Amino acid sequence: MNIIIVGAGGVGYVLADSLNGENHQITLIDTDADRLNAALEKLDVQGLVGNGVSHEVLEEAGIAGADLLIAVTDQDEVNMLCCLMAKKLSGCQTIARVRNPVYYRQIDTLKDELGLSMAINPELTTAGEIWDLIQVPGAQSRESFAKGRVSLIGIVIPPNSVADNMTVADFAARISRGTLICVLERRDTHEVIIPKGDTVLHTGDSIYVIVPPRELTPLFKMLGFQVKPSRSVMVVGGGRTGFYLAEMLLGAGNRVKVIEKNRALCEELAAGLPGAEVVCGDAVDRQLLLEEGIAGQDVFVSLTDLDEENILLSLYAKKISDVRAITKVSTVGFTEVTEELSVGSIVNPKEITASRILRYVRAMSNSSDSSNIESLYYLANRQAEALEFTIRAQSPVTDVALSELGPRMIPNTLVCCIYRGGRLIIPRGNDRIMKGDTVIVVTTARMLRSINDILR
Repeated sequence: MNIIIVGAGGVGYVLADSLNGENHQITLIDTDADRLNAALEKLDVQGLVGNGVSHEVLEEAGIAGADLLIAVTDQDEVNMLCCLMAKKLSGCQTIARVRNPVYYRQIDTLKDELGLSMAINPELTTAGEIWDLIQVPGAQSRESFAKGRVSLIGIVIPPNSVADNMTVADFAARISRGTLICVLERRDTHEVIIPKGDTVLHTGDSIYVIVPPRELTPLFKMLGFQVKPSRSVMVVGGGRTGFYLAEMLLGAGNRVKVIEKNRALCEELAAGLPGAEVVCGDAVDRQLLLEEGIAGQDVFVSLTDLDEENILLSLYAKKISDVRAITKVSTVGFTEVTEELSVGSIVNPKEITASRILRYVRAMSNSSDSSNIESLYYLANRQAEALEFTIRAQSPVTDVALSELGPRMIPNTLVCCIYRGGRLIIPRGNDRIMKGDTVIVVTTARMLRSINDILR
């Protein structure tokens, strides 16, 4: 597909990198020549300095032949106007990043009026990811499939766990028969593999496990995690992500304390979050954190605008208490480094936003009507993907035993879950993919757009 991306920083860069790797024709537009050139030095894509709202700039970028325009600048108004102009000039599909809560509350109307194919709010999406993590103590990541009926949980095997030196087959037999380890990332080498039954697990390895929600608590207990409800949460950073997260937590009956150093923002938070305790102060002041009872919190979430500050805050929180930490890191490409630190779970808003948009692009690219991509998530520092397909018609993969299908599948790909008629199936050799199923696939390959792409 021919895709134009307006905004070369952050999300735009991640999207251009991912989509270019999937053989799309990418053109980047940005008003900042230095930022654009920095992206073009690393990416094999076309670039154009200019304003994506401009009729002339869009025409020069090839809007007449474009299939999709994605506007992800820092300004909502620019993003929406870019999409409106593109729609008028070519009728192509459009995606806009819309962050302002005032706009997003009216997003359905805006989508209709502007002809948007998709709108995404990074802060709201990130808050939702953090909310999911808080529900599962011990998880490094949590992705939901089949409308929340199935979870894919990222776990680091803790010291002295029964899983240390255990094979994947023994894990299923001894720890939980209702689960399946889909992806394994080695602690020392960061090698990512789709494990087999005889693959041996070690302390410090990261594993990604398919598990139904009812088995989450027993699984974590068996692995040696302390499982306790997360009822009190301290949030540092009262920006949009912090506000959305606090709303979610309060709605579920949690005790929420928000620390923000901007007094005007504190007043807005106090008015908008009447159930939360809002503290105006700088969380870098260790004495303030102690006075506000960080040691008595269940969860500590650092959401300031500075990655370095978030990392230091989480390191300090973990040092002085057994609080569970969740850390926002917006810089792209440093996940491996931060994972070596004791900062708990890491969320990257740019990666989260890019993966949601990429899911839509994959679905657009699917020329077959036999399946649609419902969900797509990056795993293990984008070295693997988990995809959810809805099977809407007969195809080469349906009504065939997985034992027969296996030798015909592309390498490093696994059908790890089938959801059928309210029943979760951890597939075995005799199981089959059927029309109407929801199927979850993990792979280290890229460019899966249809369930049929799992075949060689």
